This record gives sequence, C-alpha cells and structure tokens, in this order.
Amino acid sequence: MSIRRIQASARFCEVSVHNGVAYFAGQVPETTVAQNAYAQTKEVLELIDNLLAEIGSHKSRILNAQIFLANMQDYAELNQAWDEWVDRANPPSRATVEAKLADPRWKVEIVISAAV
Repeated sequence: MSIRRIQASARFCEVSVHNGVAYFAGQVPETTVAQNAYAQTKEVLELIDNLLAEIGSHKSRILNAQIFLANMQDYAELNQAWDEWVDRANPPSRATVEAKLADPRWKVEIVISAAV
C-alpha cells in the first residue's frame, strides 16, 4: 500500500493519502489574516474544498474535523461559516478547542481527515 503526498515540501505536505483515507495538515488563512473569524473560516473551508477536489473527494466524505480557535469568543463566527458550508446530510464528527496558533494573526486552524 502506497502513500500519496499532496503539495509536499521539505517540512510537511498538505495531505497524505493512505488506504483510502486522506489526512490533512492544519489549514490556515492565507489572504484574510486581517479579517474576522468568519472570513478566515470561510477561506480555510474553501482551501479544504480545493484540496478535497484535488484528491477526488468532497466535503460529504469528511470523517473528522479538529478546529483550533485562538479565542473561543470567535466560536459563533466560526459556527456561522461552518453551518453555511457543511454538508448537513453528511456532517463529520468535530471537536473545537481554544489554542495558541503559530501566527498571532490567525484566528482559526482546521484539520480534517476524509475518505477518498
């Protein structure tokens, strides 16, 4: 069984696919770092959609989501963006925690695993 690595660098790859499951690196905002948590979450979810498409999967096939918020006061904004995006017929299991993120401008980081 081989491992497929998507968008690999010397340090990490964005997605590792093995045995029909895709494991995503933490996805963070790239262009909305000066925006609120709603805008950052929407951008991160779009990045996830793009990576899912690249591996031939879809948000309806997400198995698990781990969400890291820099401040739990942004929970409502996160949920607003999430609820607009999530496949309501196939929602993944999900956990959300408050965490100090690597870049202080980031408000949200999302890690998922998905069936391919």
